[in-house]
Amino acid sequence: MASRTDDLVSPVQPAHQLDLDALLRYASDNVPGFPRSPSKFTISQFGHGQSNPTFLMEVGSGAAVKRYVLRKKPAGKLLESAHAVDREFQVLRALGDHTVVPVPKVFCLCNDPNVIGTAFYIMEFLEGRIFIDSKLPGVPPERRRAIYRATAKTLASFHSANVDMIGLGKYGRRDNYCRRQIERWARQYIASTAEGKPASNPKMFRLIDWLRQNIPLEDSSGVAAGIVHGDFRIDNLVFHPIEDRVIGILDWELSTLGNQMSDVAYCCLPYTVVIGQNKHLDAGFEVTGIPEGIPSQAEFLDDYCSASGKPWPAEVWKFYVAFALFRGASIYTGVYNRWLLGNASGGERARYLGNHANELINFAMDFIAQKSVLPEYPPSVAQADAKQFGNGNKIQNILDERGRFVPSQRVLELRNKLIKFMEDYIYPNEKEFEKLAQSDARWTIHPEEERLKELARKEGLWNLWIPFDSAARARKLIFGEGPNPISDGGRDLLFGAGLSNLEYGYLCEIMGRSFWAPQIFNCSAPDTGNMEVLLRYGNKEQLEEWLIPLLEGKIRSAFAMTEPQVASSDATNIECSIKRQGDSYIINGNKWWTSGAMDPRCTVLIVMGKTDFSAAKHKQQSMILVDIKTPGVHIKRPLLVFGFDDAPHGHAEISFENVCVPAKNILLGEGRGFEIAQGRLGPGRLHHCMRLIGAAERGMQLMAERALSRKAFGKFIAQHGSFLSEMAKCRIELERTRLLVLEAADQLDRLGNKKARGTIAMAKVAAPNMALKVLDMAMQVHGAAGFSTDTVLSHLWATARTLRVADGPDDVHLGTIAKLELQRAKL
Repeated sequence: MASRTDDLVSPVQPAHQLDLDALLRYASDNVPGFPRSPSKFTISQFGHGQSNPTFLMEVGSGAAVKRYVLRKKPAGKLLESAHAVDREFQVLRALGDHTVVPVPKVFCLCNDPNVIGTAFYIMEFLEGRIFIDSKLPGVPPERRRAIYRATAKTLASFHSANVDMIGLGKYGRRDNYCRRQIERWARQYIASTAEGKPASNPKMFRLIDWLRQNIPLEDSSGVAAGIVHGDFRIDNLVFHPIEDRVIGILDWELSTLGNQMSDVAYCCLPYTVVIGQNKHLDAGFEVTGIPEGIPSQAEFLDDYCSASGKPWPAEVWKFYVAFALFRGASIYTGVYNRWLLGNASGGERARYLGNHANELINFAMDFIAQKSVLPEYPPSVAQADAKQFGNGNKIQNILDERGRFVPSQRVLELRNKLIKFMEDYIYPNEKEFEKLAQSDARWTIHPEEERLKELARKEGLWNLWIPFDSAARARKLIFGEGPNPISDGGRDLLFGAGLSNLEYGYLCEIMGRSFWAPQIFNCSAPDTGNMEVLLRYGNKEQLEEWLIPLLEGKIRSAFAMTEPQVASSDATNIECSIKRQGDSYIINGNKWWTSGAMDPRCTVLIVMGKTDFSAAKHKQQSMILVDIKTPGVHIKRPLLVFGFDDAPHGHAEISFENVCVPAKNILLGEGRGFEIAQGRLGPGRLHHCMRLIGAAERGMQLMAERALSRKAFGKFIAQHGSFLSEMAKCRIELERTRLLVLEAADQLDRLGNKKARGTIAMAKVAAPNMALKVLDMAMQVHGAAGFSTDTVLSHLWATARTLRVADGPDDVHLGTIAKLELQRAKL
């Protein structure tokens, strides 16, 4: 059963007696509404918890009694950086004032040791329930599930807090959290055992070595960083007196910024070891049996990951649990050391913590010896996978009673993760990427790019563009009828997240806000279009040789169609020849604007040419895969786009001189090139429109910031009526274009490429023209700076302008739209 919060108190321990008169005076002056001349003022001490001494203050006159909680730093010699009550106060105030995270309200912080001997703060008393025993004895099974689910959601709630927005941006370092914590608690352990009281455990040092060698990559980058509680467990939560919801998170002594998965693992320790008040610890639920109603560890983690948007941690779970056990062992050793010295706040209950510390070390060593500690996929994915990726999968619309284009919760979670990734890693690195692109080494890859790609994979933000119908075909070809999900790095799906084109639209837009972003998520052109060709039309051998490395981000590709001597927007004009000779094809011709071919990672080209010049007009063309290192492939020069060479990606002019390619490299068969090209024009080309929405949004943002900070003719630009009018028109254009692009994506999902071609054509005309208008206005507001490379605007504008040709000329799309309109009129 739960304990009432007011039942957890006992008389103040002799070592923790307070100066009540001084405390009363201070509280009367600094706590709003605190009685000034009370007839009653009593102090009792909370026995639960082993860190900062915590007291219940009851004050009042007659029958009216108010209750507060005082939490103070212990007296005596303390370990370095421990018991920082000022930091507890800071995080509680920030969360209480700026978020809906359930924390007690704090009233005042006193750093004057002359009042009661050490620093302290006063907060509200929460009347509710605390579950001391994680097994929840005496609680009905159905309520156990609700309590654990509330715990997972509460953990996710403060993990989702934007620390910069609530004033905690400098609350701690975000990178290398676990690495620093390992060293910190190793030092604490050594300090606590320095005089042999208690004696050190040799296994602890072996555990420390293992942890140092297995720190996850995400830790060094800070990609999993945010507020870390440091001691988050069910008995540090106050639940509502009768409802199964959390009303307060307690004991923030160890809080900081850092790797939030450490909190999750610490909270999950009862599944590995049950920590009680007996002399010895018991094995956890996963060994002894999960009490009825309590979710399995995988189910609890699934609840947390769903609520927080975090990726499934199967690959790294062993490290985080071992880390939690190690840290617990070090903390217990420190508390036991203080008990031996006579100043542990937990009193006699601390006498067993020396034993507990050594047992935690043993549990950690046993845990890391296990072969597998979590299923490869969360239960929800495992259950839904057949429905999501299996044969005959029907596209699910996200249309519901909320509105036509309201993204699902899953898409919103991915979108929020994507926005955070952009803010943390993409925007801060834009100048670095641009600096390399302007240097003599511009045809090389910035080392940060590959690191960020790995982080994006770890975050589950990889290959999001892949339509699930295309993925289903490729899965079946490669893996047959066996289990269809395959693991990339142990946690993200190689074939994307199973999104529809409409769902991806909300994410692609975010990537479009930066020229450099799409490639970090393996969602950039022309790779996406080329992968789409392979997904839809490649055979098993072609998929294994070229598609898998592309999906993994190990290689890049280019699409060679446009030719300098003909109007290539009409694919029937193509002159490049692909002639069959025995088991090979011989390719001769010239191509230009082959985007991506300058990239040192570019390995394969999809070449469009003619295999039969005498066949029917739309049966002459074929597509073939060409290894870029094949003899006869000559990259002649990079082409400039308004002065940008877009290094290291680049746009190449290429000649093919008697290039001999195996016949097996032909895609779909001779004469099928026009068919493939039309299929490629759907999803891949619509991605450009989606990204242009994002580019325009970036322009709107920069335009507004400039207008609010720059003065001209005695007032801010934002105060000029002409600017306000033009800015409003830009917003109108942007919003209606966004709706058109989303409608096109929705039709692509529901009706297919052919029936959606009219709306897709509209989007292709509207999106670049809208983006050009918005970006032009943003550049105008920036004055001369807008036309320089000091901002991203000129590069975004240049890209948008090229898409009025590269994404098919406006006139071609307008012709398609008009012909369809006339056909409807005839009907």
